[in-house]
Amino acid sequence: MKSFYYLCAKDNTNMKRTNRVLLIYTGGTIGMGSNCVTGALEPLDFNHLADNVPEFKQISTDIDTYQFIPPIDSSNMSPTHWKQILDIISERYDQYDGFVILHGTDTMSYTASVLSFMCENLTKPVILTGSQLPIGQLRTDGKENLMTSIELASTYKADGTPMVPEVCIYFNGHLLRGNRSTKQNAEEFNAFDSFNYPHLCEAGVNFTFQEHHILKPDFNKPMIPHPGLDNNLMVFSLYPGLEENIVKHALDAPGLRGIVMRSFGSGNAPQTPWLLKQLKEASMRGIVVVNISQCISGQVEMSRYDAGYHLKEAGIVTGYDSTVEAAVTKLMHLQARFSDPDTIRQYMNQSIAGEITIPNAL
Repeated sequence: MKSFYYLCAKDNTNMKRTNRVLLIYTGGTIGMGSNCVTGALEPLDFNHLADNVPEFKQISTDIDTYQFIPPIDSSNMSPTHWKQILDIISERYDQYDGFVILHGTDTMSYTASVLSFMCENLTKPVILTGSQLPIGQLRTDGKENLMTSIELASTYKADGTPMVPEVCIYFNGHLLRGNRSTKQNAEEFNAFDSFNYPHLCEAGVNFTFQEHHILKPDFNKPMIPHPGLDNNLMVFSLYPGLEENIVKHALDAPGLRGIVMRSFGSGNAPQTPWLLKQLKEASMRGIVVVNISQCISGQVEMSRYDAGYHLKEAGIVTGYDSTVEAAVTKLMHLQARFSDPDTIRQYMNQSIAGEITIPNAL
């Protein structure tokens, strides 16, 4: 089976520096202000953001901007917007050393995850960031997040290749692989973490990169955009007392092609005959059921306990240590590329953008 992503880098002579970074402003708290009538935060235009960052003038890298009009509250982010972001990056790919995407925090991990799958063999940094407080407020975290993200997007090695050629989230001093990240706190500045994967860089007085954890694409091959997404899927969380008729109704939904099932612990489910029967029948109908854990850390091991082994027998595939954001967007990506459910199952069991850790591959 052909691999999606090339993990062995070659000595590169084809990368041409432009000393330019494209800042893509989609919206989010970082560019919000208070409504004078209601007092509620609402998106403002990019001029508000730029007016509050005079430090832009101190950056040696040239910065161009692209603004979504109107700005998007990240709760309204959709596959259509993801395709628009991909188009912006792919159409301008050769013009910039890197890309910084300003994004609301609520769905930032979904966007970072899906872009990692939509950009095959990504050879330049794509850094998503935002803030918990608007950039115009006195105690904002937005300035540091923004300025550091721009610096990370323009940081290259001596051989002309970027330090971080992958989709990342930068927040509060930490650079995270985008498809490993999850929003962990709605109120603190340390809003994101990657519980099943080390940070790619710590930004203190200096940058401390963990180079052996960073993806290494083939710099002699192009980035290939994949705009297709098929969102005929659902997220299904197990809980004690789950009712049969509700599950049956959900599994019989017209057009359903995939399910991300959030199970207990290391991939366990109630050994209720009706549940296993319905999941097996769904799998036999071509619905891809991916088992991920409800725990924020750890991974699914369906052979570990009897309760998980029965799921494996029912045709359910493991999502290993995938986040829900990565599992959902990976399924969207694969469902758009392949019609055969067995092919989708095979790729769900492969790491195609560093999104899962497969024990046997260590």
